[in-house]
Amino acid sequence: MRVLVAECDEVERLVVAGALRRQGFEVETAGTVPAAVGAASGVDLVVLGLPAPGLAVCAAVRADSAVPIIGTAVPGSDIDLVTGLRSGLDAYLVRPVGIRELVARVDAILRRTLAGADDWAVVSCGPLRLNARTREVHRCGELVQVTLKEFDLLHLLTAEPDEVFTRREIMSRVWGDEWARSDRTIDTHVNSLRNKMGDPAVIRTIRGVGFRLGYRAMAGAGGRTVSTGS
Repeated sequence: MRVLVAECDEVERLVVAGALRRQGFEVETAGTVPAAVGAASGVDLVVLGLPAPGLAVCAAVRADSAVPIIGTAVPGSDIDLVTGLRSGLDAYLVRPVGIRELVARVDAILRRTLAGADDWAVVSCGPLRLNARTREVHRCGELVQVTLKEFDLLHLLTAEPDEVFTRREIMSRVWGDEWARSDRTIDTHVNSLRNKMGDPAVIRTIRGVGFRLGYRAMAGAGGRTVSTGS
C-alpha cells in the first residue's frame, strides 16, 4: 500500500516517512505543493502537514480524487478540526503526533478503504446514486465531490433509507469508534454534505434520535436500487 507524506518541514517529513516504511508501507515524499499534487494520484493515502502545503494540496487532490487524506497540524495553527474537514480532510491529528497513533490511523483508514469494496452494492435513492467501487456520488446525474468519510456516511444512509441511525451507530459504522465524542464530527460532515448536494433535506435530523436519509425508498424496492424522494 502506497502512502504520500507531504510536509514542508524536512525533518518531520523524514521522521514520518521512515516510521511508515518500517511498518511495511511504500512511501513517497513531497515538500512542495506541485510535487505533492503530482504524486497524490498514484497513492492509496496522503499524510499532509498543515497549514502548508496541506490545504492547497487538499483542494487540488479533491478536484479529481477521493484518495483518503490525513492532516496534521500544531496546536494554535490557523487550521482547526472544522476547517480541515470542510477542506476535504478525512482525519485530523494534532502534532506532535505519536508515530504509533499515526500508523494505527493510516492502517485503519486503508483497511476500510481497500478491503471488501467490491462486495458493496451500487445504491440509489431519490436523485442519489452511489458507487462504492469507484467511490463516486451522483445527484440528478451530476458528479458530486465528497471526502472519504462523507461518502461512507452517505452510503450508510442511502443503503438503508428508511432507517434512523443514532449518533453512536454512525460513529461505530463510519468511524469505527462508538465511544468517541460524536456531535461535532458528525454535524460537520452532515452540514458539508447538505451544502455539496445543494439540498438541506438530503439528510434529515431526527431530534433526540439521530439521522436518516431525506429520501424514502419505494415500496417493494428493498430500499437499495429504486426509490423516490419524500
